[in-house]
Amino acid sequence: MRRIFMPILPFVLGVCAAAGALVPAPLRANGDQTSPTANEITPSEWRRLQLAAADKSDEIMHRAQKLPGLLAQYILMQSTYDSNDQRAFRLIFGQYLSWFQTWIGDYDGARKSFSIAQPAQADDGPSPLSGGYHAQPADEVILRLAHGRKAVFFNEAHSAPITRTLTVELLGRLRAEGFNYFAAETLYVGDKDLQKRGYATAKSGFYVSEPIYGEMVRTALALGFKVIAYDAENAGVGDPREKEGAQALAQIFKRDPAARLVVNAGFAHIQKKGKYLGGSSMAEFFERLSGIEPLAIEQTMMIQHARTDQDHPYYLAVTQANRAAHPFAYVNAAGEAWTLKPGAYDVSVFFPTATIVDNRPDWVSLDGTRIAYRVGGDACRAVFPCLIEARHSADGEDAVAADRVVLNVIDLNTPISERMLVNHGSTESRLYLFPGSYRVSALDRVGRTLTSKTIDVAAGEGAKAAAR
Repeated sequence: MRRIFMPILPFVLGVCAAAGALVPAPLRANGDQTSPTANEITPSEWRRLQLAAADKSDEIMHRAQKLPGLLAQYILMQSTYDSNDQRAFRLIFGQYLSWFQTWIGDYDGARKSFSIAQPAQADDGPSPLSGGYHAQPADEVILRLAHGRKAVFFNEAHSAPITRTLTVELLGRLRAEGFNYFAAETLYVGDKDLQKRGYATAKSGFYVSEPIYGEMVRTALALGFKVIAYDAENAGVGDPREKEGAQALAQIFKRDPAARLVVNAGFAHIQKKGKYLGGSSMAEFFERLSGIEPLAIEQTMMIQHARTDQDHPYYLAVTQANRAAHPFAYVNAAGEAWTLKPGAYDVSVFFPTATIVDNRPDWVSLDGTRIAYRVGGDACRAVFPCLIEARHSADGEDAVAADRVVLNVIDLNTPISERMLVNHGSTESRLYLFPGSYRVSALDRVGRTLTSKTIDVAAGEGAKAAAR
């Protein structure tokens, strides 16, 4: 098992601060768990408990990944979380669980398991509502800012795939603008066949197992981007990792001076100034090494969190004032974009609050470019829980699914200890798919295929597909 690029505990204890996402100590990250106060426990003891929880979380995740079938892996993670109410464990393990929840398409569950509070901070710029700014669709703002640039860096929150959606939507227009390289965090350099194969597998990278991330890589490949694995796999955290990743990106321009690069990276790896884990960010190292200032698109701060008290105060005010259904940004009369962190990022993207339909947030449609296709429990042949997943017909069975949902029946007579997937008590849901041909399969908890069929999803058939 390849280690995750960034160990979790340093992330929880420090990386969020560099990303502008850490509340004053003690930390509050998980949707339903908060850190104890200094009156309850000493800081050193709390840290010790978190370190122990991180070790335990690592061990449980590695054990889960040895199980056959993604659903079995998820059930082990969820049941372990549900059966352990120890405060430090839930705070740390919630992030691990959230990854598996994104992989099975349970995005709302992931947000509740791990959601990093975004309080007001001293280095925040004035609110865009304070005057001089007006809202515009974020894609239009970003494309205008990207015109003529050599490098555009997008960031994401790994447990909140909503922060990947705009990047996927923009890849085609950035390609038309002349961008021809795409680099993504935690793609493994060992996947030598990615470009030729045309799609990602679970072995292509850690976060790529999430369907929208998989679609991001697949879209880049289909558009003719040269997809690059740049992230340092064994450099640890801080300057060694940041510098090694930046060197890999800078090398692209040494080999191809005419290159134009799009990068997808986590949180503050893309910030252009300020301390990052006591040192410099990947973007800062990249600019020093290449002489190219990247356009930095911040997407992790102005999003809906698990609780409204975790949202930034600007987010609450802006989303109440602007009921836009699509991601948006603010610009002034001179065309300058608003950013929460002036100097660190070039523009901040606001993602609207989600509407949940059939247990799925509406943003999974990627601004309506993916069509809703209804699925029901009949595909499961009375075997529950059941994982429904769709793959592009041209892709192999090893491809990351285009979308996934879990269907389940909760038997209230079942002992509490055996009631898995309590948030999946529905035998109907919907997949969201780009127009095209797909294999839709129903799998049991150990990955055995229960049913499989080929479907065609046509543009403009959203209402018909959703009604099936």
